[in-house]
Amino acid sequence: MNSKVDNELTLNAITKWTEQFPERLVYKTKERNYTYGELGQQSNKIAHYVQSMVATSKPIVIFGDLQFEMVAAFVGVSKAGLPYIPISSDTPPDRLQLILQTAEPALIIRVNTDTDKELDYAIPQVTYDELMQFDGTIETKFTGVQPDDTYYIIFTSGTTGVPKGVQISHANLSRFVHWMLTDFDLRDGSTYLAQAAYSFDLSVMGLYPALASGSILAPLKKEETVNFKQLFTRLPELSLENWISTPSFIDICLMEPSFDAEHYPTISHFLFCGEELTHATATLLSERFPQAKIFNTYGPTEATVAISGVEITKDILDTYKRLPIGYVKSDTRIIIDEQSKEINIVGPTVSKGYLNNAEKTKEAFFEFEGQPAYHTGDAGSLDENGLLFYEGRIDFQVKLHGYRIELEEVEHHLSQCPYVKQAIVIPKWQDHKVQQLVAVVIPENSPFEKPFQLTKAIREAASQTLMDYMVPKRFVYKETFPMTQNGKVDRKALHAEVNQ
Repeated sequence: MNSKVDNELTLNAITKWTEQFPERLVYKTKERNYTYGELGQQSNKIAHYVQSMVATSKPIVIFGDLQFEMVAAFVGVSKAGLPYIPISSDTPPDRLQLILQTAEPALIIRVNTDTDKELDYAIPQVTYDELMQFDGTIETKFTGVQPDDTYYIIFTSGTTGVPKGVQISHANLSRFVHWMLTDFDLRDGSTYLAQAAYSFDLSVMGLYPALASGSILAPLKKEETVNFKQLFTRLPELSLENWISTPSFIDICLMEPSFDAEHYPTISHFLFCGEELTHATATLLSERFPQAKIFNTYGPTEATVAISGVEITKDILDTYKRLPIGYVKSDTRIIIDEQSKEINIVGPTVSKGYLNNAEKTKEAFFEFEGQPAYHTGDAGSLDENGLLFYEGRIDFQVKLHGYRIELEEVEHHLSQCPYVKQAIVIPKWQDHKVQQLVAVVIPENSPFEKPFQLTKAIREAASQTLMDYMVPKRFVYKETFPMTQNGKVDRKALHAEVNQ
């Protein structure tokens, strides 16, 4: 079966694999393997339930981690014609509530039930086990998400402290998947690393190209990625061919001397997105895996994962000290603002906007010559060969370990702590890449004798509303902030101090 049919809808491609090749492996875990036939059967049950029990077009929240059941739930909700919202089970309760308030979902599917986290009980909930026991009227035909309908919604960091839900249509996703399978020479039936959380859009880069090409997803659980010994016990068992991760995760893996082609002979492709790939990382990786193809890609969640890519060859490494982020895909245009140097994306994978947030949608999205367009907030340039280069942010948004973070959101939540009068969050850079977040804080009413005690208390308070990766790693305490002539906090001075 040819998975590279131009513009075939992704859900149709997945359904063909489940019906025509039911014995084929689709998900490979430490505990057991799952087939496309099981994916088809279980997603059908979920679709039957949703079509029978949900009488609204509102999205469905799917709550869990890197389980096969999450993937089956995604496919099932899509077959039922509704959008889904993936939420990781480690999401802080306050952030979870903000997402639910914004999304107003029709239903929460709980794949993870081994957590004491309370969800909004005003919203109907069902466990995965209950879905599998549903014995409603069997529908012969599923509605299916239509091309212009929203396929999934991923929540990203918001400047006001409220996360924004990026709506990606079925057509957006299908154009992206076709580009991935065509331009990166990814073969049908190969094995993809699934390491990024499904609530993080980097996961889409592996998830849907894999499912649309009859391939296998091999997940690495969070506890395996944070434990070096577990990581290198599990990795060799996966027999990976297509590696998809942030550069930060490959940096961790490269700390292990045996992470090379001799010990991982099946890896043929490395694809990176989510943050900047440094020259040093790409050089070391190419030395360890001389026969593998290494791709650097770029794109915001609002334009469906990635819109440009380039193979990092020896020639590229020899030519550029700061690596390019790719050639823009053929159906997309990049417009660089002459004054701010902002990258603006125009094309068919640009989102329709943020869920239930007309104000932020109007600020970020626009129309250009009849096509949807998006202000990225990234500064960049195009050279005479059409190569795109990233030159930092034009606002207060950064990428840390692949996660997009609005510094103002972190500041907002830090300032809610009773011991904080004011907080400014500064990124600490190294090799053009954010290494950590540093909080510069003016304390207030602190009962603690030692700075480390105050830091511990602020961190604990912040962790109630912020994801772990958003909590600053270092805290600096001051009586006052430097000010500009206009009476504003001099962020440039603080940035210089942190990065001296």
